[in-house]
Amino acid sequence: MTSLKHYDTILSPVITEKSTFASENNQVVFKVKKDATKPEIRAAVEELFKVKVTAVNTLLRKGKTKRFRGIKGRQGDFKKAIVTLQEGHSIDVTTGL
Repeated sequence: MTSLKHYDTILSPVITEKSTFASENNQVVFKVKKDATKPEIRAAVEELFKVKVTAVNTLLRKGKTKRFRGIKGRQGDFKKAIVTLQEGHSIDVTTGL
């Protein structure tokens, strides 16, 4: 049985032009919890998607200050994980869990 902790670790896939190009190199980009570690992310992806992970790279994107109708606001910080999969394994992020 899949641990509910794995569902809390992986928040959502990041679907951008850059992440689409990364999928050609067996890489998938996920938005993850800010306090998630690389081993936790690796275990969650392997358990949820039944694939083998080669490497996990993480980065913390600082929130940006934006303006909407003259009112200043701030986006929140979030952490992204770039997960590299073994050859022959793939994840279709458009289908969901």
